[in-house]
Amino acid sequence: MTSLSGVRLYTWQRLSAAVMAPLVVLHLGTILYAVNAGLSAAEILARTQGSVFWGAIYSVFVLAAAIHAAIGLRAILVEWARLRPVSAGWVSAGFALVLLVLGLRAVGAVVLS
Repeated sequence: MTSLSGVRLYTWQRLSAAVMAPLVVLHLGTILYAVNAGLSAAEILARTQGSVFWGAIYSVFVLAAAIHAAIGLRAILVEWARLRPVSAGWVSAGFALVLLVLGLRAVGAVVLS
């Protein structure tokens, strides 16, 4: 990630935001539906278990969020913390990996449980 130019990072962050935007709308719409239908957490989990659709949707969301957040963190570390771009790249890459692992574990817990 550290070898990418500023333009490429900018592009990747905007693309990740474009991927996340409709997924956030879908997620919030699903929450509103579940709340209005009076579904319990157990009922929601029962509906998501084994669902390839929800697993794919939330896996894509986790990947886009990890990319988006890591690029934003890198910019903050370079601009505000005055880290060298290479160091900031390594820190943000580690952060992206943590987000990716934790997010995919959460997806697995909901879909595979």
